[in-house]
Amino acid sequence: MTDGGTAEPEPPENQGNRTIENAVMLGFFIVLVVAGIWLLATMADIRRVQDCAAQGRRNCATIEVPERAR
Repeated sequence: MTDGGTAEPEPPENQGNRTIENAVMLGFFIVLVVAGIWLLATMADIRRVQDCAAQGRRNCATIEVPERAR
């Protein structure tokens, strides 16, 4: 049976807090993705140096050459 339509309406959600929570979650997600990309790039560099050293080569480190001004 019903109680005659006297059900209490649910309180409205606080849209301001939800927006802030979404912004925080988006920021956390972006930081997580950037950290993952950085970690993968670092692991690739280390793997390249280890492969070079495993082949018995010398001077496997990357040489940084400054750009020449024209």
